Formats: sequence, C-alpha cells, structure tokens
Amino acid sequence: MDFQLSDEHRMLKELTARFVRDELMPLEAGVLDREARGQGLSLAAEEHARLDQVSKDLGLWGLDAPEDVGGSDLPYVAMVGVGEELGRTITPYTLPPDSPNLRMLMATVNERQREAYLAPYVRGETVSAIGISEPGAGADPSAMTTKAVRDGDDWIINGRKIWITRAADADFTILMAVTDTQKKARGGVSAFLVDRDTPGFNVLRQIPMIGGQSTYEIALEDCRVEGWKLLGQEGAGFAPMQIRLGTRRIEMAAWSIGMAQRALDMMVEYAPQRTTFGAPLSERQAIQWWVADAATRIHAARLMTYDCAWKLDQGRDTRMEISMIKAYATEMAWEVVDHAMQTFGAMGMTKELPLQLMATRLRTMRIYDGPTEVHKWVVARNLLGTRK
Repeated sequence: MDFQLSDEHRMLKELTARFVRDELMPLEAGVLDREARGQGLSLAAEEHARLDQVSKDLGLWGLDAPEDVGGSDLPYVAMVGVGEELGRTITPYTLPPDSPNLRMLMATVNERQREAYLAPYVRGETVSAIGISEPGAGADPSAMTTKAVRDGDDWIINGRKIWITRAADADFTILMAVTDTQKKARGGVSAFLVDRDTPGFNVLRQIPMIGGQSTYEIALEDCRVEGWKLLGQEGAGFAPMQIRLGTRRIEMAAWSIGMAQRALDMMVEYAPQRTTFGAPLSERQAIQWWVADAATRIHAARLMTYDCAWKLDQGRDTRMEISMIKAYATEMAWEVVDHAMQTFGAMGMTKELPLQLMATRLRTMRIYDGPTEVHKWVVARNLLGTRK
C-alpha cells in the first residue's frame, strides 16, 4: 500500500501551494480589512480578474473536468491535495469550475446540456449555484416540498429554497424538486437547470452569515423550465445530488486539513517567541500538547481523506467514509484553530490575524452539507444496521 502521491499529483499540489503563497496570501490583508469594515468576505473585481488569469495560465482550471470539454480529468486523490493547499488561505477564491456542481453535471448531462451548460462552465464562462435546502428541509433533503409538474413539454416549478450560495450571481442554478409526491426521495426527486433570467425564479433576500459570508433565499413561482433542461432522468435526481454532496464533503475535509495545518504552523512559529512568567510558551505543557495533538489529528485526517478519495476513484461505495471525514476533519480543524487563537492570546481575538476567519468558516462548515451530528448518525446507523 503506497501512501505517497504520484509524481504528477505531487507536482500539482506543489503548483497549487505556490499559487496560494504567491497570489492568494498577499491579498489576505485587504480581505481582512474589508471584512473588518463590514464589507463582507470578498475580493476587488480587479483582484479576482487577475487571479483568474494567473490560475488559468498556470493550468489550474478544469482540473477534474472531462478532457473533451477542456478539462484535465484528474481523480479525487489529486483534488484532495489541491483542496488542502487552497484551505491554507482565507482569500476567497475558487479555481473554476466549482467541483461539486461540476461532478453532478458530469454524471447527468446529455449532449445538448453538455454543449450548453457543461462546456461553458468548464471554460469559466458561467457561474453555477445549487438549490437543495428549504426552510423546512435542511439536513434532510428527502423532506423537500418544492414541486415540479409537467405542462406539455415543459415543467412548472413552485416552492422555496434557502441557504443558496451565489444565487444572485449564478448564470444557472441546479434546482432539486419533487416530481412524484408518492415516491419523493425514492424515485420522485428530479434535478433541473434553471437560468437566472427565467420568469418565476425570484431571489428574495440575501442572508448575512458569520465571517462576512452570505447566502440567499429564492422563490419559484410558476417558474417554467423547458423540458430539455431536466437534468438526468425524471425521478433520478437524488443519486447525482449525493455525488455533488459527497464531492463537497471531501473538499471540506481537505480545506479543514489545510486550515488546521496553517494554524499549527502559526502556533509552532509563535510559541517560542512569546514569553510569559519567565518562560516561552513553547515550554508550557498545555501548548506542547496542543501542538502534538494537532499534528497527530491532522495526520489522521489527511490519511482518512486520501483513503476515501482513493476508494471513490476505484468506484467503491464510500458513503460511510465520506460522513466520517466530513465530521472528523471539520471538528478537528475547529479545535486546532481554537487552540491557535488561545495561544495568541488577545492578538488571537483580533481581526488582524486570519485565525478568526478560519474559525468562522469552520463553524459554518460544521453545519453545511450535513451537520456533524447527522454524519455521526449515518455512520452509527450503517454499523448498527449490519448487526441486525
């Protein structure tokens, strides 16, 4: 069993690390300043445009997209390394296209949709969003009530969706809706491609979240969607949605490892420099244990995440492993970052260090794409179920 990345994937990880170090981290001071002044977690338009150009020139676009639409067709294992490096910075930048929606499109598009939606998305020409959660259906998507009804060749969608990232800016939203109220999650949920300017697709409000982030609530009011924009097969939207969710959960695990590693690096650098009561912090047992525990748990999370990614690339069922790494990595990183903030004392409480934005990002990630408690329940249910 080889726990090392291939040369190709190792070089990609190193390239991403250089991009983060040379291009993203220098922008952190501006990001921190804007967020502290209440302007949200954002980049200036010119900053984003420059990052797009640099990352594209470096060949960092479409990494896991199909080659026939301009991608590199890289496996999950390679993307874990990319995600870990991107997790080390609080600069809000995603390499186009966003992998979770990409993977869902890859699993479902027909030829017409491939040309109209997937190819432009891979080229970075469009932005996507996904509408799953509802005011009464968050961690349990099987409880969704948004409904799509046939009308000739078209579909009429009515309902409400919430906690949608980029809804106001996305060129299209992958929208989940019930098409068979009897079957629901067991063959009655379908996915649709809904363009931003579709009549009846209404962005109701922007919802401020902690850490300068925001999501949106939308309403579908007799929203007419052309029949060819049904994504995949009618009633078969739940499985590809799980592909999308699984991809995001692996990303979150990788990001968490990156954040925890940076927090640990900051502790290791700072502790010998700071003296209290006649001795450096690095000689205090509490700090030593925090450092040792962080290094051990980061190592464990990294191995778990690569193991899960490798199994996915082999086509194996990883539903339990995905729940394990999503819960373990986010909770691990949350505690490591908290200990780093404690190590830095009052400075750790300021908005001058990136630690506070890492902490708020992790706090949301412990909820997004399934709360920790739900994932633990999934693991327990699977294990206990085998003993019936």
